[in-house]
Order: sequence, then structure tokens, then C-alpha cells
Amino acid sequence: MLKKLVYGLAVGGALVLVALVALSMYSRRAPTLGLMDGRLRPCAERPNCVCSEPVSANVEPLRFVGVSAQAWQRLNDAVLAQGGRVRQRTRDYLHATFQSTYFRFVDDFEARLDEVNNLIHLRSASRVGYGDRGANRARVEALRVRFGASVLSRE
Repeated sequence: MLKKLVYGLAVGGALVLVALVALSMYSRRAPTLGLMDGRLRPCAERPNCVCSEPVSANVEPLRFVGVSAQAWQRLNDAVLAQGGRVRQRTRDYLHATFQSTYFRFVDDFEARLDEVNNLIHLRSASRVGYGDRGANRARVEALRVRFGASVLSRE
């Protein structure tokens, strides 16, 4: 009886591990990203995404004073300091990826510079799964702190 239990647990654990590795591999496929009608794409109806654009607006955008190019560079620097890899950067759009430590799940981070209103809109989303245990919200809030800290350090 004990042998069957140990065998069952070993097989079950192996299946879970295989499933996690498969999801990790799947998460490396890039979803459709970029601006849509000049705005960040809205989040799907899942709790593994946060976005500051008015459609979903479940996080606040970054606000800045002064030269927009300097604010844009500060955001780029904050993303890199937090472990992100910038994949695309234009004058008003930034795409970066972040990977989880253990299974290398990939999350996408996007930002859009709104020079007219002195805002940087943010979107952070997991590529796979339903929930993210608050990882994307925490990422955006940590970037907000880094972005603000860089302003203070330059004054």
C-alpha cells in the first residue's frame, strides 16, 4: 500500500512538473502587442494584467514634470534596473519582457508616452495562466517607485 502511494505521488509530481515546463515553453511565444488606435491594448478579462489606459484603468499612469524625453529615459532605466529586457523602444512606445525565476514564465510590459498630458501609460500582463498572484501589479508599483526615486536623485 505504501509503495502504491509513493509511486502515485512520484507520478503526480512528474506530471505537474511536465505541465509547468510546457506552460513555460508556451509563454515564450509573443502575443499581439503594440498600440491599437494610439493606445495600449486593453487587458483581457483575467486578473493577470494591469493597464492604465482609460478602458480598463486598473492602475494609475506615471506622471512627470519636465522634458518628456528625460522621463522616457528614466522609465527605460527603471525597467532595466528591475530586471526587464527592453525588446522595442520608439519615441512613444516601449515593450519589455520579464521572466519568472524558477519556470521562466514570460510577462510583457508595455508603456506609451503621452507628451500632451505628461503621462506614461503602463500595461503589464502574463502570457499564460489566469491569475498571477499580483505579480504584474507589484511590478508596475515597483517601477513607479524606481521612476519616482530617479526624479528625487536628480534634484
